[in-house]
This record gives sequence, structure tokens and C-alpha cells, in this order.
Amino acid sequence: MKLTKLYGLHSVQAALDYSPKRISKAWVDVQRQDKRLMQAIDSLLDLGIEPEKIDRKKLDRFAEGNNHQGIVIEVEMPGELSESDLKDAVLTLQGTPLFLVLDNVQDPHNFGACLRTADATGVHGVIITKDNATGITPTVCKVASGAAETVPVYQVTNLSRTLRWLKDQGIWVMGAAGETTQTAYQTDFTVPMALVVGAEGKGLRRLTKEQCDILVKLPMLGRVESLNVSVATGVLLYETMRQRLLAS
Repeated sequence: MKLTKLYGLHSVQAALDYSPKRISKAWVDVQRQDKRLMQAIDSLLDLGIEPEKIDRKKLDRFAEGNNHQGIVIEVEMPGELSESDLKDAVLTLQGTPLFLVLDNVQDPHNFGACLRTADATGVHGVIITKDNATGITPTVCKVASGAAETVPVYQVTNLSRTLRWLKDQGIWVMGAAGETTQTAYQTDFTVPMALVVGAEGKGLRRLTKEQCDILVKLPMLGRVESLNVSVATGVLLYETMRQRLLAS
């Protein structure tokens, strides 16, 4: 069991909303009594957790100097699921599959942002690589704002093999690559699909790209060559949701 500390009213509220059973302890600023903090304390008390009142300096240490807004909680972090769990999920899935695949994404802020968008757009699961990539960390949980608890994260050792297996199950593998000519707006995202996005600055690895059925890009009218990976992922997932809502 991995325990971590989350801080700030938004992160604490997300934990209360999505994973209250994972909360084990809480600390609050003895000098603060604003309304939002009092509401969070009341919610913790309803769970049988009485926050310890401490001075701000100790809270600063718990939050590693970040803005904690007067509250820190200790929670059990969600864990990554296995390749076997992924196969079970795919084989029992109801509806049109939609998976997000992160190819060696190492920035926890990008990973957390991708999880948050995945939750918002109905992604059935996020697939990450075991090596050279971030897993679920405290930073990921904070940025994800509850999505680390609601979106399954599957960690696989051999991404190319996993993509081949997904294709064998009738799932189209769509890779995001700036060098292709086909745009996302020319592509049918209503099919069963796994959207694959690459690492910051590097894009998709060669072996990953070779497993993609289709490569798509976002049109770029300005001078910059690429978008932040979490921004690009958000645009692509919302285009997918737009198409699927129109088709339903």
C-alpha cells in the first residue's frame, strides 16, 4: 500500500468525492477557519476522521512548500493495473472501446492532465509503458483532480505487443504524429479505437508508430511545430467525443 499526502482544498475535495475510503489522516491549520476549509473538515468528520490542528509551518513541510490552503490529507494512492487486467477489461467492455495510450510520457503534470481529460471524455482506460514513463505519483494524483481514481491505468511491459493484441480484438490504433498529412478532422473516430500519443518532444517511437493503423495530426497554422502532449491529447479526445455524440 502506497501512502501519500495531498494538499489544497481542490485536491482534498476530489479525494472526498471519489475515494473517501482511501483517506487515513488529515491535518489543518489551527489558525484558519474559512468556509471551504470548515466544509472539508465537516466531511472528514463524517468519515470518522478528526483532523489534527497544527501550525502552518508544519503544514508547509507536509506540502513541501506548496500552497496547501490550510489542509493536508494522507491517502492511499491508486495503483496501476496489469496487462492481464487490460485484456479482461477489453473482452468484457460494453459500448465502443476508447483507450488512450501514452508512449513513454514522463512528465507527471502531463500525465495527470491527460487523466483528467480522459475522465471527461469517457475514455475506458489509459495504457502506459512500464519503463521510461511516469506511473501514478502524488503529483499525478493532484493534477488529475480525482481522475486517477476514476480512470483505470494499465501498465504494460511491451507496448508494441499490446497494440498488436488490441488490433486483434478489432480496435483501431490511431497514432498522433506531426509528420503525417491526414488531420484528425479527416478521420473517423467513431470506430473502436486506441489513441496513441508520444512523449514530450520526441513523439511516437518507431516501433510504436509501426503498429498504428492510421497516423493523424492536428492542423497547425502558426509557427510552432507542436503542442504540449496533454493539450494535443485533449483536442483529439474532444474531437473523438464530438464525432461519437453526433453519430449516436
